[in-house]
Amino acid sequence: MDHAQYAKELFYKGYNCSQSVFCAFCDVTGLDIDTAARMSSSFGGGMGRLREVCGTVSGALMVLGMVRGYSDPEDLRAKSDHYHLVQEFAARFREKNGSIVCRELLRGVEVKPGTEPEARTPEYYNKRPCPQYVYEAARILEEMI
Repeated sequence: MDHAQYAKELFYKGYNCSQSVFCAFCDVTGLDIDTAARMSSSFGGGMGRLREVCGTVSGALMVLGMVRGYSDPEDLRAKSDHYHLVQEFAARFREKNGSIVCRELLRGVEVKPGTEPEARTPEYYNKRPCPQYVYEAARILEEMI
């Protein structure tokens, strides 16, 4: 499966950026798409449209945690190894896109403030780089797992 292309397709279906990446890897995480969409729904728009960490990054890191994460809080080696993967992902995404912060990635794009999501129209997709960020996050993640 081409997870990157599937993630982009999910974004065009109306899933937010985080959901698009996280849900594209349901075959890897073992989650059903409804559960995955709910788990990642808070992270769209840089965490609920706060424009903080890009939702694509959050979604990818959730997958990374499920696939290569740790569960024993006393296993410091596993924790360190996992944080290394998180930082590697962030560095690769930042190198390709210039930032991991939503507001920085959307610099120059008119974004309406508030909690109301914008309508997914052709104009919405034409003015935003988000579909490409979704694709890139999923592509990097696929290489890492």
